[in-house]
Amino acid sequence: MIEQINDLPAGVVGFTAHGEITAEDYESIIVPDLEALFALNRKVRLLYHFASDFTGFQTRAMWDDAKLGLRHFRGFERVAVVSDAAWVNLGVPALGALMPGEFRDFPGSRLAEAREWLLEDLHED
Repeated sequence: MIEQINDLPAGVVGFTAHGEITAEDYESIIVPDLEALFALNRKVRLLYHFASDFTGFQTRAMWDDAKLGLRHFRGFERVAVVSDAAWVNLGVPALGALMPGEFRDFPGSRLAEAREWLLEDLHED
């Protein structure tokens, strides 16, 4: 299950992942929210928080995630990934090396710090 984080400023979107993330989660929540944000902004910032009860992704959800990333390859200005799942955090530097924009991983206890980094220098251009 995915929940949108609602108290973020314009140009920033955030999600909290619980349990297993399904393709339906991507298609009904993440994709429409991000597409709406990209319709209004050339660059966006993303906060992706994996809650302590996160268990993984369905294969089709991972495919939807990859398609979304490729469709907006240059559109992510900053991405903060907050998780205590080691395999999630290990993937962030690799993803950041492949895509433009800044990607940082944070342990679950540092959600506030991740949010602060994500909002730093927002709307300076």
